[in-house]
Amino acid sequence: MRVGLLTREYPPYVYGGAGVHVEYLSRELARSIDVEVHCWGDQSFDDGNLHVRGAQPWNLITEGPPEKFKTALETFSLNLAQVQSLAGIDIVHTHTWYVSMAGFLAKKLFGVPFVLTTHSLEPLRAWKAEQLGSGYAMSSWMERTGILDADAVIAVSQGTKADILRAYPEIHPERIHVIYNGIDLNEYQKTADTAALTTCGVDPSQPYVLFVGRITRQKGVTHLVDAIPHLPPNTQVVLCAGAPDTPEIAAEMREKIERARAVNPRIIWIDKMLPKPEAIQLYSNCSVFCCPSVYEPFGIINLEAMACRAPVVASATGGILEVVVDGVTGYLVPFDQDPVTSFPLHPDKFSRDLAAKISAVLGDPGKARQFGDAGRKRVEEKFSWTAIAEQTIQLYRELIDSRRTANAQ
Repeated sequence: MRVGLLTREYPPYVYGGAGVHVEYLSRELARSIDVEVHCWGDQSFDDGNLHVRGAQPWNLITEGPPEKFKTALETFSLNLAQVQSLAGIDIVHTHTWYVSMAGFLAKKLFGVPFVLTTHSLEPLRAWKAEQLGSGYAMSSWMERTGILDADAVIAVSQGTKADILRAYPEIHPERIHVIYNGIDLNEYQKTADTAALTTCGVDPSQPYVLFVGRITRQKGVTHLVDAIPHLPPNTQVVLCAGAPDTPEIAAEMREKIERARAVNPRIIWIDKMLPKPEAIQLYSNCSVFCCPSVYEPFGIINLEAMACRAPVVASATGGILEVVVDGVTGYLVPFDQDPVTSFPLHPDKFSRDLAAKISAVLGDPGKARQFGDAGRKRVEEKFSWTAIAEQTIQLYRELIDSRRTANAQ
């Protein structure tokens, strides 16, 4: 069996959870089947059954002011180009709207089954219009076209399955398969090494609250910044936050941090995505990890933190509810959501509630250790990549067999 795995992100160009997912899934799949990864970039290498090929989108706007819809146009151009590389595969599997049209076209042109994993849904991310401008209509169209035509849609959580059925009620529930994200349990382990902390300006002798993620409305980092004045005085807060969606949200982030520093100067902002070994050190040595996402189909960063035995305080939304167990591996913070944007209806209350739960963990080191140990146990029992790859391959086989049977009739 030869699968064509399509993704925007693949190492070394990974900035979000979808890229992390594809990196580890492709590696695990390649232990059993042939895997072609087609991604954005200049990657080109072969490692046993794993074959990775990067490509660049056409530069469609070369003169005049850059338009926000440029990303959507270039995405479509690359989807068209990548289809030519998919001849000879047995099944195509796409990740995110950035490559969904290539899967759609491969199904039509080569007659192969089409699997689509959704890591988020455009109709539930209205703030994307800020990032893509009028291109948001195009990204939504590409996602919708792919989802409605896919032979199977993989949801990364039960919550995501419910979201798919709400956003696309035309889909029969039996076409949606829940297969979780996973974690490399050998790579993500607690370490006592603190060299990266010192390099980044973090005092390893003092407790600290940690955030890791992109600067985007979805990840809710600004709500955590707004919570800082309500934490115990001089709490060390480490924000590993880079890759802003827009210049506007980057400017908002800077302004909020400056205001928060007037109350608490012990805020360390690492405005880039760190290499995994350094991120693992930050996870391993934090007193509490905070995930304040307002929309999160799964939340793989919580797995990374839990694997490193960090207690977690996270928003009670989406797939996070299936990862973090309230009162066992950390605390969940509920909030009332706007039905269109997913933003908190009462952002000040959400920030104060985040601060209250973070403060509770900071004030009880024994409970924090219990949360950390329980988190490690949970990821070991439920989120290994081996089990996830086995489920994925089984789905591939069922779809290929079904297609062959239909063709033989």
